Amino acid sequence: MPRIFDCAAIRTSLAPCFSWLWRARGKESSFNGLLLSVPAVESVPGNLNSGFNRLKQGANETITRHGLSFCAGPLLSVAALVLASHISFGAQMLSLQEAHTLALQRNPRISIAQLQVLTAQEIRKEARAAYFPTLTANATAVGTSDENTRIAAGALNNPAIFDRNAEGLILSQLITDFGRTANSVAGARLRVSAAKQNERATQEELLLAVDAAYFGVLNATSIREVAKQTIETRDLTMNQVSTLASNKLRSELDVNFAKVNLDEGKLLLLRAENENASALTRLSTLLGYQEPQAFQLIEEPLPPPASSNVDQLVQIALLHRPDLERLRLEGEASKHYAKAEHAANYPTLSAVGSAGVIPAGDPTFRKDYAAAGLNLSIPLFEGGLYQARAREFDLRVNIAVQKLKEAEDNAVRDVRIAWLSTQEGFERLRVTEALLRHAAEAYDLAEERYKLGTVSIIELSQAQLNKTAAQIASVSARYEYQLQLSRLAFETGTANKRETENRLH
Repeated sequence: MPRIFDCAAIRTSLAPCFSWLWRARGKESSFNGLLLSVPAVESVPGNLNSGFNRLKQGANETITRHGLSFCAGPLLSVAALVLASHISFGAQMLSLQEAHTLALQRNPRISIAQLQVLTAQEIRKEARAAYFPTLTANATAVGTSDENTRIAAGALNNPAIFDRNAEGLILSQLITDFGRTANSVAGARLRVSAAKQNERATQEELLLAVDAAYFGVLNATSIREVAKQTIETRDLTMNQVSTLASNKLRSELDVNFAKVNLDEGKLLLLRAENENASALTRLSTLLGYQEPQAFQLIEEPLPPPASSNVDQLVQIALLHRPDLERLRLEGEASKHYAKAEHAANYPTLSAVGSAGVIPAGDPTFRKDYAAAGLNLSIPLFEGGLYQARAREFDLRVNIAVQKLKEAEDNAVRDVRIAWLSTQEGFERLRVTEALLRHAAEAYDLAEERYKLGTVSIIELSQAQLNKTAAQIASVSARYEYQLQLSRLAFETGTANKRETENRLH
């Protein structure tokens, strides 16, 4: 697994190591130059030396440039220890595109869909086999009890049986069955195409599930950070209130309120930790892992708003959704199978040939034989079998038509609902941003007034609650909007990401 370097945390930890030296040398303005030599948050292959060497190379340049080489060794040793403390072993950097690739490679759903395509291709080969001749080899050895033995029971004719040993071939070739085989092959070919559309639909469903899990992890991680900040703030408030109460400047009721607020923050953190672990488990499963993986997810840039032309998106969905295309192909296949069953009432014309040798047997036989002919088979009465099967497939055609109509209606509905959700999600970004700003201002004001004694702990607690809720709403709005855009892309059937962005914006 690659190692993860947290640039912000590393720079914060390195600051005390170097700031005193820079101040002593009058080089305060160059302090950030050394810190900026620390690698940004990224995956670095190999062992710890990779990160240390990156740090050492950049830091040596800055130290030499500012005439601090006399203490470079000790400082870099301290910096290396700080760097090591911020390396996360076992965490793998993962972008959304990489998650898509892993899911398509490892998830069993894709394998199942691909196997269904292969199965449909074999069924097509089975149907096409009727076009080719059938060649059969036979070897027969017969012994009789006397010279004039015949089969007298089980048939109208009574063929004679002779002693013989013969080997030969029988060749049979269909000439025409008046469209039955042709329509069966056409139906099987369409089902192969339908299976491929089903594979594409499975891919898009899987990618939507991956997007939901991916943004779910990012959302849970951000909420967890909000919970940690909330605990820190409320813990500080409780300590301040406890100090004031010990000096008889606040009541024990205020202390109890502060403790309740702190405990609520701890509960929020517990829920956030659980949701983060659950989201990682869901994502790991979708990517084909049985055990949860410690992924470090990369933030996706916030996309622009979706197209305002919802009617165009509806037309795109009707043309490009793989589930609708699959139903259309299955409906066409049913029509061909219905024609094939109707053709079962027509004659079948085939050619038959046989040739062989008789090395031993009755002296009346020649030593070889050969014959060929045509056979015309006309079905006259089959107990209503062919008519019932033809009627069955006619009804299946009608079912396929109604299924397609229902699916198209649902697709139009789903596109419109998904589009409305993206519009609402984009507006939520603006509203939650304002909400967070106002909640933060209200909290700062309530905190100052509480210190002055002009408001009670209740107003301060409410301000803390509002700020935490606003932070969570702001974080959630971002990832929900990204997921809503993914859902809109899914509903319109645009699997390719670049094509999706061009069509939706």
